[in-house]
Amino acid sequence: MQTNSKKYLFAAGTWVLLLLLTFLFLTPILWVIGSSFKSTGELFSWPPSLIGKNPSLYNYKKALEEGHFGIYFFNTVFTSVVATFLTVVVNVMSGYAFAKYRFKGDKIIFGIVLATLMIPLEVIMIPIFKVIVATNLYNSLWGLIIPAVASPTAVFLVRQYYVGIPDAYMEAARIDGASEASILMRIMLPLAKPVISVLCIFSFMWRWNDYLWPKLVINSKERYTIQLALANYSGEYSVDWNSLLAMSVISMIPVIIVFVTLQSYIIGGMTAGGVKE
Repeated sequence: MQTNSKKYLFAAGTWVLLLLLTFLFLTPILWVIGSSFKSTGELFSWPPSLIGKNPSLYNYKKALEEGHFGIYFFNTVFTSVVATFLTVVVNVMSGYAFAKYRFKGDKIIFGIVLATLMIPLEVIMIPIFKVIVATNLYNSLWGLIIPAVASPTAVFLVRQYYVGIPDAYMEAARIDGASEASILMRIMLPLAKPVISVLCIFSFMWRWNDYLWPKLVINSKERYTIQLALANYSGEYSVDWNSLLAMSVISMIPVIIVFVTLQSYIIGGMTAGGVKE
């Protein structure tokens, strides 16, 4: 009986802790969503309220019509989706090659790829920026997409995942006359859905929330991403909080959709990436 009581007490304490953490994490998000429906007066009124006495969609209308939000939203969706697609294609093929093919110097090359993980982004940012300028990609959406397509972290995750898949699948397919491309597309890719989903989530969220690189590469407003547009609402002497909150809420929607759609694969993909040889 004492053992059962301790189990129930532990379970109850766990639930209370989880509910408390959930409340702490969700409160700022709910506050932003509620405040996006408030007028300027209600936003700074006391005592505060979640959505105000007279909630309105005016802030959203203002952000969409006067703030050119549609252009910024399209730029961000385009760069995030295209960069995510290219990231998956390049890194899945690279990780697959390192895991399943043996060639001279393969371990040395893979070690060099892993070594780049120790180089901070700030160190290589200026050289990459010079390459972008030299290739006429400055102030272009492609200048945001191309530099981050190849990721050593993604190569490592994919490679470790494929290491855990038996070579017997490939050998059986070769006996049946399948080409190397068919083996990758029809057998190995479907088996890698968990790790590909993880790459999609992380890559999309990184591009969607990136501020520093777009700030360096983009200098015209018609090519701004959402993060640059949000920062633009903060003036030298004032901040347009109403439009800022409305745009922040809209900018969260795609990330939430991507995460909810693919979140079931996160744990499987991450744990599979830790398989030992």
